[in-house]
Parts: sequence; C-alpha cells; structure tokens
Amino acid sequence: MLWNSTQNVFALVGRVLMSFLFIPAGISKISGFAGAVGVGIALLIELVGGIALLLGWNTRWAALLLAFFTLVASFFFHAYWGLPADQAGMQQLLFNKNVAVVGGLLAFGPGDSFWLLGLFLFLFGMFHDHRLTHEAKYQ
Repeated sequence: MLWNSTQNVFALVGRVLMSFLFIPAGISKISGFAGAVGVGIALLIELVGGIALLLGWNTRWAALLLAFFTLVASFFFHAYWGLPADQAGMQQLLFNKNVAVVGGLLAFGPGDSFWLLGLFLFLFGMFHDHRLTHEAKYQ
C-alpha cells in the first residue's frame, strides 16, 4: 500500500512538472497567434494537453497527444542532421531533450482520474490505520 501511495505522489509530481513544460509554451503562443493554423493547433495541443496533464484529466490521452506532437515537432524544428557542424550541437541537444520528454509522457499510463480523487486516495492510504483492517478480519 505504501508503494502505491508513493507511486501516486510521483505520478502527480511528474504530471505537474511535465505540464510546466507545455502550459507556458501554449500561453506564449497566444500573443504570437496571427491566425496561422499551425500555431493555433500547437497552442491548443500545448495548452489543453498541459492543463489536462496538470489536473489528471484523461491523462493517458493527453500524454499520448503531447508525445506525438512533441515527436513530430522535433523532426521539423530540431533537424540537426541537416545543419552545419557548428550549428548542429544545440539542435541535437534540443532534439534529444524532446525525445526524453516523449519517453516521460509515454510513462503516464496510470493516472486517468481527476487529481482531487488521486489526492484523496493518497491521503486515505497514507493515514489509514492498516492494523484496524487486519484486526477486523480476524475477530
């Protein structure tokens, strides 16, 4: 039970940290939105997907959507293999970072519930006296 409670906390912290990457990126696109369809789609995916991750709402789908978006965007915007050697280093670093982010997003299989429910279950598991359950079974 302790492992499940700890795992829930790590999933929550991971979702919060991962959403911190996408929500500000989506917000920054609002001021630069000039009606371009690509920017509008990116804004919607980053903002809605990031908020869904943060709240734990449809986490699996949000993580999959953000993972796909991040991987596709990496090939378009960080194509280091087509750059001169003096420019490729930073783009390769950003590409590799995005691939790691995709890996992190794909790890969010569990957590498809609202964050408040997850928090309640965590607190219940943390403060629940297991001796009472054990004693009740054997009386």
